[in-house]
Amino acid sequence: MKLAEDVYRESEIQFSQPKVKAHHFYINGLLLIILVIVFVLSFLVGSYPISISEVIQAFYAKLTGTVFSNTGIENVVFNVRMPRIVAAVLIGCALSAAGSSYQGLFKNPMVAPDILGASGGAGLGAAIGLLLAFNSVEVQMISFAFGLAAVFFTVGIHSVINRGGEGSVLSLILTGMVVSSLTQAFISLIKYAGDPENKLPEITFWLMGGLSTITTNDLLIMIIPMVIGLVPLYLLRWNLNVLSFGDEEARSLGINTFRMKIIIIVCSTLITAASVSVGGIIGWVGLIIPHLARMVVGPNYRVALPASMLIGAIYLLLVDDMVRSLFTAEIPLGILTSLIGAPFFIYLLFRGRRAWI
Repeated sequence: MKLAEDVYRESEIQFSQPKVKAHHFYINGLLLIILVIVFVLSFLVGSYPISISEVIQAFYAKLTGTVFSNTGIENVVFNVRMPRIVAAVLIGCALSAAGSSYQGLFKNPMVAPDILGASGGAGLGAAIGLLLAFNSVEVQMISFAFGLAAVFFTVGIHSVINRGGEGSVLSLILTGMVVSSLTQAFISLIKYAGDPENKLPEITFWLMGGLSTITTNDLLIMIIPMVIGLVPLYLLRWNLNVLSFGDEEARSLGINTFRMKIIIIVCSTLITAASVSVGGIIGWVGLIIPHLARMVVGPNYRVALPASMLIGAIYLLLVDDMVRSLFTAEIPLGILTSLIGAPFFIYLLFRGRRAWI
């Protein structure tokens, strides 16, 4: 069995895959630096004014174990802003990685992380949890479980329809759309049955997406599926190049296409369900960011997938900073990502003339 890197190099020669230029790696390095800068500056954003020196002092006291004189600033930095900032980075990174992986796997530039029903399933689980007055951790867990179940249900139906075979990509996508429609119908039914004074606003606000209620415990719960999903996707980015040529070409280069598809779907489902279970349904990130990454570094997943992860983290962090700073009453994050994402995607289509897709 060939190593992934060897397979990639053979495929690059045989099928004329665009080569990675040196400056593409420099671009990813620059994106990492930008992410670190935005990450640090995000601690200064919010209704409670904090200077950069106070943030540095708070971190220094935390790392050295010394007592920080201003407990108010310490509480805001570590208990309010830190979980939210880290969550924005992880969710932006995860949704972008899932979207980029799905677009390569399905060879379809219009595919998003929710294509197989993960977001709809997670939303349905959260709606059930909120209707039954579960606590925040229980809502997160049931949301995550329903997100996984929705995708497994999609794949199961697809397998039954194709009598255990792989079937076509179009069939899997259409099955995912049907499952997503079913979950949305059940969500609407729950909202209709819920108390209009309390439960309906709570469910509606959660489904709009947001990071205002993120806690450290939420991060601890989501970090495990995030790592389990993101690490394999990053390591398998070589194989996404080969899969983009088609199944026959991939098999001829020693790739077990069925196993690889399952791994990518499972990993993408894990990180998508984890993201939605914590932050709600945040649209457009997993669709537009992979396009933007390909415009910046090209279509080769060796650099395009890391670029998608970095740009996604930067983008969602900046949007969350806008939510915290531009509006007196904080609006749901999903609304702003949609307001930015839809027009920006149209701009990308005109700007790139679809050549980068």
